[in-house]
Amino acid sequence: MTYHIAVIRGDGIGPEIIDAALCVLNRVGTRFGHAFHYQFVEAGGCAIDRYGVPLPDESLAACKASDAVLLGAVGGPKWDTLPDDMRPEKALLGLRKELGLFANLRPATLLPELADASPLKDRVIGDGLDLLVVRELTGGIYFGDHGTGEDYAFDTETYHTYEVERIARCAFSLARERRGHLTSVDKANVLTSSKLWRRVVTEVAADFPDVRLDHLYVDNAAMQLATHPRQFDVILTSNLFGDILSDLAATITGSIGMLPSASLGEGTCGMYEPIHGSAPDIAGQNRANPLATILSAAMLLRSSLGLSEEAGAVERAVQAVLQKGYRTADLAAAGDAVLGTREMGEQVAALL
Repeated sequence: MTYHIAVIRGDGIGPEIIDAALCVLNRVGTRFGHAFHYQFVEAGGCAIDRYGVPLPDESLAACKASDAVLLGAVGGPKWDTLPDDMRPEKALLGLRKELGLFANLRPATLLPELADASPLKDRVIGDGLDLLVVRELTGGIYFGDHGTGEDYAFDTETYHTYEVERIARCAFSLARERRGHLTSVDKANVLTSSKLWRRVVTEVAADFPDVRLDHLYVDNAAMQLATHPRQFDVILTSNLFGDILSDLAATITGSIGMLPSASLGEGTCGMYEPIHGSAPDIAGQNRANPLATILSAAMLLRSSLGLSEEAGAVERAVQAVLQKGYRTADLAAAGDAVLGTREMGEQVAALL
């Protein structure tokens, strides 16, 4: 069977990490008898340079027509002085909105092989971490009214009941498949939007009596992630808070270069990307860690294409590479075999 994947290499290290992931996907196709058809489209800074806009209509149309979207990274200081509506990041917001991708899944797993890479003490991380951040993706402050005056600026956080309900149902369903514990994170002691969030999540919980629900304020949640992360199973939170907490979760698992993500909606088409940025300081140097992108490709195989066996094979290959002692520079300690971006992708493909 042929699957159609829209590929956005993007900016900075994006092209390098995407090429490593495609190396692995090609090996999946060879081993399991699939054909992957890649349509390369431009979005982000590179699209601004070529077309004058961060998300050309042609790129959006190609993504809508695909089975899934695989994205590297967008942005960089080159475009920092552009108006807000012209920045590369607007491509991401536009894709999420136009594709209806309201649920961002960010798993944070600390593999035993990388225990030494975590900044947390052994007594805190124990025998590893396995949590999932479910971030609402198309509402909240990133999509609210905003503006500036002569001596002020404002951004507005708005949530509707239906937006909270659908992301809550998604998170509860995922918690039911995992360890049955959902932590909803808000700031209901201060923000009116968070009061709505807490009320709706509590109402949805009645339909999931087998899932234990608790609530945390976002500042306490950040502290708990840094001091007692093993208490978490699924963390449900808003667009802004999820953006922040998932990066913290990434840090405690050893490297932001290890964490994939999936952005999903009502259908099967989703967008898959590493949670890190474009890292322009190391772009073109074959130093970036491609494992988050490779693991994002595994999520693509499972969630959009229904290829669970293939996804599991990719994930096991990543762990096998780490078990052999191979590391990229962000993970390396003295005595480790340090691989470049391209070589790490080749090793994962070889061990598939």
